Amino acid sequence: MKIKDLTSEQLEKAANMLKAIAHPMRIAILTYLEEGKKLTVTEIHELLNIEQSTTSHHLGILKDKGVLSSKREGKNTYYFLKHDNLRQIVECVSKCCD
Repeated sequence: MKIKDLTSEQLEKAANMLKAIAHPMRIAILTYLEEGKKLTVTEIHELLNIEQSTTSHHLGILKDKGVLSSKREGKNTYYFLKHDNLRQIVECVSKCCD
């Protein structure tokens, strides 16, 4: 599918996903969730060395905009990329920053 074939609703959704990703901490979160990895809030906040409440805030935004999904298993909620293709965006951006 080409961009010209997208409806205005699909374009709006894509723009909102890109806006959600456009934050250094959120990009970092996505890099940890590459290749089908599933992590909890605690695991992510420890990897990023930021407050758990801040991590939860960023995860909520990414989930709300359709970037992430979550699955509850026992006491833990695991977050993962909703669409594996999103990692290509992070790869592309990182290559452009070299």
